[in-house]
Amino acid sequence: MAEKPIILGIETSCDETAVSIIKDNDNGVPEILSNIISSQFDVHKEFGGVVPELAARSHVEKIDLIAKKAIKDSGVSLNSISAISATYGPGLIVCLSVGLSFAKGLSSTLGIPFIGVNHLEGHALSPKLHDKIQYPYLLLLISGGHSQYLSVNGLGNYKRLGTTIDDALGEAFDKTAKLLGIEFPGGPKIEEYARKGDPNKYELPKPIINKGGCNLSFAGLKTAILRITKKIKTDQEKFDLAASFQKTIEDILIIKTKVAFDEFKKLNSNNSGSFVVAGGVAANKGIRKKLIELSNKNNFNPIFPDLKLCGDNAAMIAMVGLEKFKNKQFDSLDLPASPRLPLDKNAKFLKGAGVVL
Repeated sequence: MAEKPIILGIETSCDETAVSIIKDNDNGVPEILSNIISSQFDVHKEFGGVVPELAARSHVEKIDLIAKKAIKDSGVSLNSISAISATYGPGLIVCLSVGLSFAKGLSSTLGIPFIGVNHLEGHALSPKLHDKIQYPYLLLLISGGHSQYLSVNGLGNYKRLGTTIDDALGEAFDKTAKLLGIEFPGGPKIEEYARKGDPNKYELPKPIINKGGCNLSFAGLKTAILRITKKIKTDQEKFDLAASFQKTIEDILIIKTKVAFDEFKKLNSNNSGSFVVAGGVAANKGIRKKLIELSNKNNFNPIFPDLKLCGDNAAMIAMVGLEKFKNKQFDSLDLPASPRLPLDKNAKFLKGAGVVL
């Protein structure tokens, strides 16, 4: 019997240096042998956001150490690895280049295939690391850089149903946190503040809520937050604003997801199927709760990645690498970094889904 493929994945698209090793399994769900993530919070904290040059330098300093730890923790030898996969976009080009160069070097040295992975496809397939999911399924990808509804029809086969026309949802969380005086990275801490506040204290805008199909907009909401924070004087008012922001986001996603459900059913012969929510913001417990309730009411099976797999990680990059390895979809060592790489390369909206402002 042939040995099951073992894939080493590398992720350096932004400010996480990550390496993971996974092994294929007969049950359709691979085994994560190791998944090492090194954050750069302390590096960027004083700047209130990610500084690309500092992020790239940190990747260079850490990647060899992180890779060695991932290999040691996995319990497998380098010679047992079947292929090397690495993120080649989208992301910060100086950061992507570090992981790509390291991956290509390993691939060349070991004489095994190199596989370039779309970071967004990593998020899209991340639930397959713990669930056996059938195509097609509806995906809501919500992260610091992207907010999209997509029909996932198969490996490399995606149709975008809607996207943000301005800020990504994770960006809206981070900017709101910054306005509230929460230390970077503040987005995940919004929920902590919200638990202490009154969600009905402030009436916040819900841009394009009743138009634009399942497209999203958060810039107007951010502007309203900015205006209110200039008048806030107490901690309780900050808690109330965080709670009102959290509730507003939940309300927006409920309404837009209903539209996405309908669009998905039109594409897939009224097949409800699964609804996957992935990306860093998928870790938000309030959003999870509301979208699970909505899915159950609309006959969709709600699937979220494990919390540790919501943010950027290399296991999801290895997951895509494994799928591509099985299909013999290998890449040349001259594959360049692609900072604006889309998931749906056609990126065409369905008729009627255009934004009317």
